[in-house]
Amino acid sequence: MRLVTRAPGGGGAADDPLDHLDALHRLARHLTASPPDAEDLVQETYARAFRGAAGFRPGSDLRAWLFRILRNAFLDARRREERSPVDPSVELAPAAEAPTAAGGEGLLRGDAELERLRRVVGEEIEAALRTLSEDARTVVLLDVEGLSEAEIAEVMDCPQGTVKSRLSRARLALRARLAEYGR
Repeated sequence: MRLVTRAPGGGGAADDPLDHLDALHRLARHLTASPPDAEDLVQETYARAFRGAAGFRPGSDLRAWLFRILRNAFLDARRREERSPVDPSVELAPAAEAPTAAGGEGLLRGDAELERLRRVVGEEIEAALRTLSEDARTVVLLDVEGLSEAEIAEVMDCPQGTVKSRLSRARLALRARLAEYGR
């Protein structure tokens, strides 16, 4: 699927939907808090995008369109879970732990202590993000992905002023929760 989108210089440029895979996966992982669920959500996003490609307006922002599809797919799944008689909190099997790098592979200069510190800080940031409402978390994550307030408003299907206020309140809440790292 090739779609024409807005280029920064104002002219149209061919854009591949797969160029946005990593950004979509990051948002999906934060929304679902589960790597397998995030993968399913991204797959559903692309399936919906390909099915609805005829509804994409040439010249509009492909990235914002894909983020909106992902958000809608997430909300649809959440609504289905709420109506389901099956309790999703019951695990059928214990979760497997993530594999660790053997012999320092993948670590910056082999520094295990630095990697441990990064993991702790990353976990603190993720925990702080989870304390935000779903809408506030989504706005923050879309902002981190580099979307403009207008693009976020399009994704969230709300006025740009609402995005500004949600983003401001979410940033304040995150600053308060992560104050010790700002020192």
